[in-house]
Amino acid sequence: MAYGRRRQAAGATDRRDRQQEVTDRIIGALEQGTLPWRQPWDPGRAGHDTRPRNVASHRLYRGINILLLAMDARAWSSGDHRWCTYEQARAKGWQVRKGETGTTVFFVGQAPRKEGSGAEGGPAPAGSDGDPSERMVRFYKSHTVFHASQMDGVPDLPPLAVDEAPWARIEAVDTMLERSGAVIRYGGPAAFYAPASDHIQLPMRGAFHDAYGLASTAAHELLHWSGARHRLARDLSGTFGSASYAFEEMIAELGSCQIGMTLGLPCDIDNHASYVGHWLQRLKADKTAIFKAAAAAQRAVDYCLAFHPDFAAQDLDTEDAGSAEPIAA
Repeated sequence: MAYGRRRQAAGATDRRDRQQEVTDRIIGALEQGTLPWRQPWDPGRAGHDTRPRNVASHRLYRGINILLLAMDARAWSSGDHRWCTYEQARAKGWQVRKGETGTTVFFVGQAPRKEGSGAEGGPAPAGSDGDPSERMVRFYKSHTVFHASQMDGVPDLPPLAVDEAPWARIEAVDTMLERSGAVIRYGGPAAFYAPASDHIQLPMRGAFHDAYGLASTAAHELLHWSGARHRLARDLSGTFGSASYAFEEMIAELGSCQIGMTLGLPCDIDNHASYVGHWLQRLKADKTAIFKAAAAAQRAVDYCLAFHPDFAAQDLDTEDAGSAEPIAA
């Protein structure tokens, strides 16, 4: 949506399928051999939180929106991760420059179910006892946001503080691993989580190029560990090469990028090539698949980061319900 373009008339319906547009964009990038959500890692920002944030409300974006805003080159090329809507900018006295094109983000809304409309809006399920939450249907609604660089009047990006977040350090992963109680075993050439024995296997520490590589890999496997039946209960039954195994890898991949932004770690774990074919099949068959994966990744990230006491103690002020999956598109 470009600034200055005529707004829709009151009561008009936007018939663009924005979920499909997002999915098509990701499919196109994957077919070109790139993972569009991965940002080039800047060692100068190691140990700093680079998650996208609303410049007007100061709230963090979450879930699918982290992915969408990470895909926009304006953020990682400038080092500025601040966004807001046109209306929010105007309320602050800032001006979105004429001709600028915004980026779509999504929020989870809910509305009353409609009688007789089936899974996407029927009556409350049997046995719900009239629970109001059972009579609501969730859905995604889209908004357009603009990067701070697209607006005049936005305050300059504050300089990085030495200790802006006590948990945003490389040692945070060791703290998370220790406090999680996860069984960690070292040795062998591969890193993986074994559901049957409920343990994380990592190569010896000396096998990694640096401490950042070890921390990123360990965090990735901790995300898989979070999916066990007695934790977040994701489907970990798939074997290597299966569609369900590949989808779990997508969840961990997206989660790794979120943890990388949060803790200032790289997220370029080179294990995606064998999964891309499955990812493409899933995305082409289901336009909501990437939204479901991003929501599951957010839940896994929240679960793992909560093991760090400093992170758990912070008062998260978020811009959206990033871990919620909609019932209706």
